[in-house]
Amino acid sequence: MSEITTREAEILQILKKDPLISQEAIAKALGITRSSVAVHITNLMKKGKIRGKGYILNEEQNALVIGGANFDIQGFPHQSFRLHDSNPGTLKASPGGVGRNIADNLSRLGVATKLISAIGNDIYGKKILQEAAITNLDMSDCLICTDVNTATYLSLLNEHGEMVAALADMEIVNRLTVDYLKSKDAVIKSSSYLVLDTNLSTEVLDYLTSVYQNIPIILDTVSVAKAERVKDIIGRFHTIKPNQYEAELLTGIKIADKSDIARVEQHLLNKGVQQLFISLGSEGLFYSNGNQNGWLSSHQVKVVNATGAGDAFVAAVMYGCLKRMSIEEIATFAQAAAVLALSHENTINPTFTVENIMKILEGYHG
Repeated sequence: MSEITTREAEILQILKKDPLISQEAIAKALGITRSSVAVHITNLMKKGKIRGKGYILNEEQNALVIGGANFDIQGFPHQSFRLHDSNPGTLKASPGGVGRNIADNLSRLGVATKLISAIGNDIYGKKILQEAAITNLDMSDCLICTDVNTATYLSLLNEHGEMVAALADMEIVNRLTVDYLKSKDAVIKSSSYLVLDTNLSTEVLDYLTSVYQNIPIILDTVSVAKAERVKDIIGRFHTIKPNQYEAELLTGIKIADKSDIARVEQHLLNKGVQQLFISLGSEGLFYSNGNQNGWLSSHQVKVVNATGAGDAFVAAVMYGCLKRMSIEEIATFAQAAAVLALSHENTINPTFTVENIMKILEGYHG
């Protein structure tokens, strides 16, 4: 199927909001002639994007993830981890990266997903593309670099599956410039939701959140250091998922106990955030959309690998938004998704499906 043009993408966005809008009204909104609109409408029908009376959209709900993709190398000790020593253990290598992990999980949940990232034309980059093909993740709009290596993330875990130390070579993600993303305007405009991670540069995050304000944007804050990049524009995001320390950085409010959460909640909602999920470790998960808020208790689970839990959570939030779940349903579903991710030694649990997440939920209520 032919790729749609920038103008066709703009018309699709208008039709999503009002499928019964007239061609004259579309022409006025875009500053073009009615006859030009008629041509674009005809082309969209030929490309299978709309059909029938009232311009019924033929396009399924989809997600576009823009963020980091890298190759993960993880070390698992056979016994208690000792610093400053050589630890017997197992090394595993697999595709990773916050944006890539979220996109991979979304594809496994059956969501039509595109990923825009930057990878090298090397063995790691080719492996990432091969893995994407297996899960039907569309990476056709990624930037392939020939003069720089694919990003690599090296982490050491302790006997509890928790990270002890890590090194991240993520310089290639800076190749995702504003100019490159401008070339993907039509792809971005045709997306139902955007998911961004803060591995992107400050300039790129500012550009995407200012130009595409009509598309709901979900943010993965990644880390305290990188969350600093969005502190001044946090209100442009529809949904955010910080942990306690990231929430403190974004609001300037110290969270000593649950009573402080109300001030954090109000601060973020006043800024413009529409949905927020704050993970507070053993204290559980707080969620709010301004109309409804609540707490979910933490569940006891044997942690095999804690690396991919946050990425699984964000993917599940995206899935819940597409399925129009209530915020409580989204929080519950996403928490169970994180538990499923924690239970496998791989960053991406190969059994990550809607059915298996629902089995976890059934176990809670059984």
